[in-house]
Amino acid sequence: MRYEIATLSVRLGKAGAVVSALDAALKAPEARGRLLGCWTSEIGTLNQIILLRGFADEAELLSERQRLLSNGNPFGAGEDIAKLAFDSYAPFPFLPPVEPGKLGAVYEIRTYMLKHGGVPATIAAWQAAVPPRVELSPLVIAMYALDGPPRFTHIWPFASLDQRAAVRAEAVAKGIWPPKGGPEWLTGEMYSTIALPTAISPLA
Repeated sequence: MRYEIATLSVRLGKAGAVVSALDAALKAPEARGRLLGCWTSEIGTLNQIILLRGFADEAELLSERQRLLSNGNPFGAGEDIAKLAFDSYAPFPFLPPVEPGKLGAVYEIRTYMLKHGGVPATIAAWQAAVPPRVELSPLVIAMYALDGPPRFTHIWPFASLDQRAAVRAEAVAKGIWPPKGGPEWLTGEMYSTIALPTAISPLA
């Protein structure tokens, strides 16, 4: 299983038009992969649409990537997309595949930069810590990047920002989070986006 996050930086006032174009483009017979999430950024870098798609394997992901890179009108919204970035990921192997569902009104997408060789230790730390952590709130996915600098991304749904704050505080107070040994492999460079599901998002 492979995942892709496509980040579409859209022109001011064009998010609605781009989402409509995405709905059609991702249902086209030539499109590969499965749409899992489609969000608009609310806190963080603004005017972004973030797509999470799943692929059976790396070959399918790369085939779809090549198709889009060769297209002068990607996702049928080229004029409204100021910048387009793709990131490829493999899931932490102990996690189940991402499935659509109504998990929350607010999603947090976090990316942590890793020290060299930090992927195996990070996976081990998370494997021990995730079971008690997801008793407090669900985890959509944690996955490590297959291109670019060493890093991993994790996506968490919440009912609200207030619930997010309460859950995070409880996890720390109980000693559940962060995963023991995990921070030792982080560079300290971290990014977070609070995003809202669009009308076409299977994760909502």
